[in-house]
Amino acid sequence: MKNTATPPSNLNSHLAQTTGDATMVAAAFACHSPARIVVTCSSSSTSTSAPPLPPRPLRVAVVGGGPAGASAAEALASAGAQAFLLERNPAGAKPCGGAIPLCMLDEFDIPRDLVDRRVTRMRVLSPSNLAADFSRALPPGAHIPMLRREVLDSFLRRRAADAGANLVPGLVTSLSLPVGPSDPYLVHYISSDGPSSKSVLEVDAVVGADGANSRVAREVGAGDYTTAIAFQERIRLPDEAMAYYDDLAEMYVGGDVSPDFYGWVFPKCDHVAVGTGTVAAKPEIKKLQSGIRARAGTKIAGGRVIKVEAHPIPEHPRPRRVVGRVALVGDAAGYVTRCSGEGIYFAAKSGRLCGQAMAKEWELTGAVTEAGLRRGYLRQWDDEFLLTFRFLDLLQRVFYGGNTGREALVEMCADEYVQRRTFESYLHKRMVPGEPWGDLGLLWRTAGTMVRCGILGKEVERLRRLELQAQVLPH
Repeated sequence: MKNTATPPSNLNSHLAQTTGDATMVAAAFACHSPARIVVTCSSSSTSTSAPPLPPRPLRVAVVGGGPAGASAAEALASAGAQAFLLERNPAGAKPCGGAIPLCMLDEFDIPRDLVDRRVTRMRVLSPSNLAADFSRALPPGAHIPMLRREVLDSFLRRRAADAGANLVPGLVTSLSLPVGPSDPYLVHYISSDGPSSKSVLEVDAVVGADGANSRVAREVGAGDYTTAIAFQERIRLPDEAMAYYDDLAEMYVGGDVSPDFYGWVFPKCDHVAVGTGTVAAKPEIKKLQSGIRARAGTKIAGGRVIKVEAHPIPEHPRPRRVVGRVALVGDAAGYVTRCSGEGIYFAAKSGRLCGQAMAKEWELTGAVTEAGLRRGYLRQWDDEFLLTFRFLDLLQRVFYGGNTGREALVEMCADEYVQRRTFESYLHKRMVPGEPWGDLGLLWRTAGTMVRCGILGKEVERLRRLELQAQVLPH
């Protein structure tokens, strides 16, 4: 793999030359030191000014090699920085539905052959198994790309290496914070490439891209946040069953699959991903997984589980996303939307924005500062995406609180106006302004839906209680 390297050792050089009464001293410096290069000249008579030494490259440790970390490392390396991308388990795979917006393929130059499936049909199923076809308003030629995280992550890391980033297989164990504003951060890690050995990396700044349980966030006191757990089984289906999911993705809502999220069946290259997630019922996750398998029923019958995965995902942004010269991106920053659970695009986007902001500030000022990161990274991120996160948070609180809201959500999903606005926003990652009459009509229809589904939801709960009673009565 190109540019795979462990951090270079200390390099100290001292230059001194004396000719007659003229003396020039170039101050010693370490290539990894955060101090600026200083050149002093003195002469008692005549002297010629030496050309200024070029500023040394910015050195950044990027902890975590997923879409966020790889995108940050690529942005830094492309700008001339020394980026060290630390990933403890390069071969690992995160449980993830694997859906990305169509715009991400072009925006991040993702090769089309990485895409496993091109979903053009989506079905949302309510607690009463009312199905809404959510693809009637999909624009011609549009689709939702589905891919495997291990394939995407590996590609993004290789591309970061091609740009000049150093790939460092290792587990970060701690972070020593600087005393002064120009002192280095010390990143302590255990190498996972060959014999385990403890190493230390000195850097000017750190990007925390190490997921929901971010060690970097803990080390700098970035605050806690609520996390959900995602549980997923990869199931290889018989050919005829797999053909059913060739271009189809299914989402199930109901208290039997999750009290506060949804369950999914998403197609991959030669299998389907069947999973669910929850915040409120983490100890019940396996029971909820049984619920989604039961809801999918005969459509996944005869399948063989080839992999079981579980992983925490954040529910909202972390209280502090920038602390000193440390910036958090992706899941570590809390960039996963509620209601939909989307995070891949936001991870890659935040990593790129953060890397670009660090490199630009270093180029202009020779330093990376908390104020500069807030201005160059956080402000740009919030201006572009904060409204989207707040809107989806509102939808989650309104529609996922009970089966009444879930029935209403599925009925809304069948509305062509809702579908059109959703696809315009999702496929191109921008909030699309509503149409006044369309929004008014939607509000009226939603109110009616909530009333109808309140009655339907009560009936569904009554039938479920009767079913449970029948199961415990002796035959």
